[in-house]
Amino acid sequence: MCGIVGLYTKNPALQPQLGRWLAAMLVQMTERGPDSAGFAIYHDAVAAGAVKITLQGDDATDWDSVRDKIRDGLGCDGLGRNGLGARVKLDVIATHAVATIWVDDGGDSARDSGGDSGAFDHASFGHASFDHGSFDHAAASWIEANIAEVKITSVGSTIEIFKEKGLPDQVINQFNLRDMGGTHALGHTRMATESAVTTEHSHPFNTGLDLCLVHNGSLSNHNRLREKLKGCGIRFQTDNDSEVAAGYLTWQLAQGASLQEALEAALVDLDGFYTFAIGTRDGFAVLRDPIACKPAVIAETDDWVAMASEYRAIAQLPGNEKARIWEPEPGKIYSWEMPRNDAGNDYAEKHGGKHGEMRGEKHAEKHAEKHGKCTGRAI
Repeated sequence: MCGIVGLYTKNPALQPQLGRWLAAMLVQMTERGPDSAGFAIYHDAVAAGAVKITLQGDDATDWDSVRDKIRDGLGCDGLGRNGLGARVKLDVIATHAVATIWVDDGGDSARDSGGDSGAFDHASFGHASFDHGSFDHAAASWIEANIAEVKITSVGSTIEIFKEKGLPDQVINQFNLRDMGGTHALGHTRMATESAVTTEHSHPFNTGLDLCLVHNGSLSNHNRLREKLKGCGIRFQTDNDSEVAAGYLTWQLAQGASLQEALEAALVDLDGFYTFAIGTRDGFAVLRDPIACKPAVIAETDDWVAMASEYRAIAQLPGNEKARIWEPEPGKIYSWEMPRNDAGNDYAEKHGGKHGEMRGEKHAEKHAEKHGKCTGRAI
């Protein structure tokens, strides 16, 4: 049993208080997950040509040394263009740090942050998938290969993921969540049932650039899927079944699937009971398994959209008494997102659709010629 929460701000006036309200929701999930807690928050977008990489260390991590290693390594090994090299800014928050890395020339080595973060070539880093040759991929892969004292929790232009062992309120205070603003966020409280209680086993799991997943439930076919996904180049840090769900989405996105298509395929290929909340750069999505064994509730007002495992989390939000409240249907994808523009204040209407004909196998066959052996069959 775990607890999941999500909050998406439709009214920009609420964005400075996003962390405060998410924290209030997360505390209500303490009984559902006392072992560890974590959250993904979307804020402080970096400019085109830069990437944010959230790093997990521990109380003994020498962050000055980590910063110097990144600066020296990425500035001297050819990742920088025209001899300028990469630059790094490191913001330390307790046992984690957010590294902002950029190349001054703004050339084509940098990712266009206005592009589609859900479309990737077939390359993987940890749970995340990146374009071959992109600055994001090069920077993240270099850190993974060369700085053993840290692990990467997230990569993107707006996402930051923080997680630790302990009660939700302890984790909230440790990372100062209540003081954070942003556009939207997801949170998770974990009660370990099938794997160890560690920071690495905690949620959220990064699933691609600015993508993440939190999960309440249990997958019955995760061991078989993990081995097949490993054969397709997806790497895992833990034996957590939820990380397999994250890796599965990475695999689907690497084939060229949209997030909607990846979730439709998940309904076919993932066996078990689950409620997923998936964060994207521009919003979040919710999906329950076709039996809908695990609880979930969604609420919406003119100012926000929220989801949680139990209504008591939503009851903490301002204006909840005026919200439209419903239980998400089995096997139906619900998503909310904002269009990308400079102001960031125009929001699209939510949309939800029943899953259709797209299956893992059919999508894989569609992309087999492009991607090779891992795509000629359902995974």
